[in-house]
Amino acid sequence: MRLLLLSAMAIFAGAIVAAQPAKLIADESIISASNPATLSAFGFFGGTPDRPAGALIPYQLNTPLFSDYADKQRFIYLPAGTKISAAADGRLNFPVGAALIKSFGYPAGDGKLQVIETRLLLHRAEGWVALPYVWRKDGSDADLRVGGTRLAVSFTKPDGAHMDISYAVPNKNQCKQCHVSGDQVVPIGPIWQNMRFMLDADRRRILQDNPALAKLPAEAIWNDTKSGTLEQRAHVYLRVNCGHCHAPKGSASNSGLFLDGSAKDLSAYGIGKRPVAAGRASGDMDFIVESGKPARSILINRMKSVDPGIAMPELGRAASHDEGVKLLEEWIASMPPSAAH
Repeated sequence: MRLLLLSAMAIFAGAIVAAQPAKLIADESIISASNPATLSAFGFFGGTPDRPAGALIPYQLNTPLFSDYADKQRFIYLPAGTKISAAADGRLNFPVGAALIKSFGYPAGDGKLQVIETRLLLHRAEGWVALPYVWRKDGSDADLRVGGTRLAVSFTKPDGAHMDISYAVPNKNQCKQCHVSGDQVVPIGPIWQNMRFMLDADRRRILQDNPALAKLPAEAIWNDTKSGTLEQRAHVYLRVNCGHCHAPKGSASNSGLFLDGSAKDLSAYGIGKRPVAAGRASGDMDFIVESGKPARSILINRMKSVDPGIAMPELGRAASHDEGVKLLEEWIASMPPSAAH
């Protein structure tokens, strides 16, 4: 039944054509210290990226991380006999031997997705390991690129504008930069309130093992005005796109800007806050967020820029997310000036 449901979902989505018959995932490749040179060594896909193994659990995020307008396909793999547990805040915990699989691509016509790369997070005994794999042009396999790479990509934005960019596949250390908490690599996407499982059976199984999750309300969706207030949607956008670094244990913890949901006051959200280090990224602006004035807010200036010395986030994009910027501009414009400082 699982394979039939996944196949039906895939045809409807127009991106994954069919799940493959049940096959053994190479568990040893996930937990061993040696990193396979090719993605096929794991058994996650039946040859091409549109043929996921039947053992994988497909899911999506209601508010995803912006990555140069790339579409993403997400899967979870659990070793036989293991379960997902959950923290009180809804963050999912995965057993040793689990894998998080995320493919990036752009529409290629006829409802198909041209997958460019697949990033893996592998849970080994010593912790999580991040590995990027780049797909060959014929889709026959993907090759490990520990040092990352750049690829010429063309696509059409939601507003119909055509873009040509130099798409960046991160190197292994850049993966760590976003996925670090303290000195540990950790998953950053799987938070229950922001997840949507493609198969209801998977959702029910996780709830059965973690009944407290049913009490957690779904987060607002950044581009759905009916899902929450403007402030709630702005906050979830910032958490997903910025909170992995701007967190008390993140790589940008010294900024004092905490966008992971842990902020206790306006300053920690950047409102009326001067940057720790002034530079050309700040321009002639005084505050990270100047209440009521998006055009005077450093946050907006850095999100709009694609200059490597100014752009924020620093990694994972060569284009500005126009729709996300507009949301945050509306949020800042809605603030009363008295909240600035």
